Amino acid sequence: MKKVAINSKNAPEAIGPYSQAIRGGNIVFLSGQIPLNPDTMEIVDGIEAQIKQVFENLSHVIKEADASFDDVAKLNIYLTDLSNFGLVNEIMKTYFSKPFPARAAIGVASLPKGALVEADGFLILE
Repeated sequence: MKKVAINSKNAPEAIGPYSQAIRGGNIVFLSGQIPLNPDTMEIVDGIEAQIKQVFENLSHVIKEADASFDDVAKLNIYLTDLSNFGLVNEIMKTYFSKPFPARAAIGVASLPKGALVEADGFLILE
């Protein structure tokens, strides 16, 4: 199966040797998005703004794949402070609708560039 790179000019550029997403058949694998403002490539301030920026960045990559949040089958959330779990849930509800994707929320010691949150996942397209 051929792999096709998906990159959105509206999402932050990859900060390493990876693509924003890879499509193989009807599956799109989303690389982790941290809360970088795509215009400045700087982390936005505050946990609420960071969570929203992560979802906005994902939305641009998902759109570039000709998909929507409804196509997200699995989502992984990485948090440096798991006390922000409830805030992630509240903000996530503004981007996703039922049936919600399968998800993991994982506490981590640190994330790239000092981010407080990161998310990755995959889509299943018809």
